[in-house]
Amino acid sequence: MIDTLIVEDDYHVSSIHAAYIKRVPGFHVVGQAATMSTAAAEIRRLHPALVLLDLYLPDGHGLDLVRESEQAPDRPDFLVISAARDMASVRRAMQLGTVHYLVKPFTFAQLEERLIAYQSLQRRIARLDEAEQHEVDALYGLLRGPAPLAKGVSGPTMSLIRELLRDAASDVSAATIAERIGVSRSTAQRYLATLVRQGDVELRLHYGSTGRPEHRYSARAG
Repeated sequence: MIDTLIVEDDYHVSSIHAAYIKRVPGFHVVGQAATMSTAAAEIRRLHPALVLLDLYLPDGHGLDLVRESEQAPDRPDFLVISAARDMASVRRAMQLGTVHYLVKPFTFAQLEERLIAYQSLQRRIARLDEAEQHEVDALYGLLRGPAPLAKGVSGPTMSLIRELLRDAASDVSAATIAERIGVSRSTAQRYLATLVRQGDVELRLHYGSTGRPEHRYSARAG
């Protein structure tokens, strides 16, 4: 589980963020903080892996919290969630190494995509001792977040397929996915191929009695 701390001064908004995170498998909300000072104390106490960080806090700017955490031995990663649209804030967030910057207002699907990209990044890092150039490129690609969906690809449909694969007891075929979500087999194959390229789904070949292999898909293990 990826322990996550929410730093947001609006209690209602913080509760919405917490509800969103709880919907994404693999993430756990360990705490919520409304000020910089409380957030700093909670980071030291809870040791979260990820902090969802607002920038406009009552006692300071959120990016100062990122800067102050740089030398900590167990520094968390930071994902900025803010209404701040000025390029100075965006540029400084990039310089400080935040994993992403999500502008308010946003949808659950947008946050889910960033969280899944972050999760995929952590899983790949955990599996590597050394990295070749193509693996480094893939890691930085995940850090930048998901690429825009191709024309004709629906975010909700993609999320539904991810959920079906995560909940499946074993690997499944494109035909099974198509039947369960009500799309054509070719459409299901197109979405599954995208998920395989992103590294979120594993593809296996199953050889039946005819000798012709069937493509089987499963959510990538953590």
